[in-house]
Amino acid sequence: MPTIRNGLAVLALADARLPNGGHVHSGGVEQAAASGLVTTVEDLREFLYGRLRSAGFTSAVFAAAATHAAANGEVDWLVLDAELDARTPSPAQREASRAQGRGLVRAGRAAWPSPALDTLVAVTGRPHHPLVLGVLAAAAGTEPWAAALVAGYQSVSGPSSAAVRLLGLDPFAANAVLVDLSGELDRLADTAAALAHLPPGDLPAPGSPALDLLAEAHHHHHREEVRLFAS
Repeated sequence: MPTIRNGLAVLALADARLPNGGHVHSGGVEQAAASGLVTTVEDLREFLYGRLRSAGFTSAVFAAAATHAAANGEVDWLVLDAELDARTPSPAQREASRAQGRGLVRAGRAAWPSPALDTLVAVTGRPHHPLVLGVLAAAAGTEPWAAALVAGYQSVSGPSSAAVRLLGLDPFAANAVLVDLSGELDRLADTAAALAHLPPGDLPAPGSPALDLLAEAHHHHHREEVRLFAS
């Protein structure tokens, strides 16, 4: 595990209290619960493991790549943003990522303003959340590994919290599930950081058709009935 530079910034970026709007997104848990796919702590464990290995890994890779790019000053943000768009088949998930990115831009400009962040926004309009996260990590003086760690953690911590709210699960048991994923999260961050230097077109992204379908179903039902979460 690398030594983390500027640990306070990393903790702040991972903190659920950061006002970036992430608390209104369930990461697919709301639809999974409504469909009866997640009803117990063990169901949640399997869901979070799968989410970390798929959507979480993709977010971690692109967050690490954005940190590397911002730190080195040579990047085509439009290409990096488009490559992440291409690896996110679900329109609902793309919209959720951009909505969270917009929220993080507002928070980031107050805490870690940087020319790279301004350029990212100017070029892409509404950048994806992992790219904003990576740029802020670079502005805070930390490394791709830390950005990947935060991205991976957020991919499971938000859904875990949502499951407690939606299903009334034991919060201590749900938190224990997160802790059990710590080794997997460290390995994910290691892999993502090792790939951060690759050209955008070569960055990997494991597919997750189930999450795509849950996101699209949630979007459809959200227009017909009140839901607690936006995605």
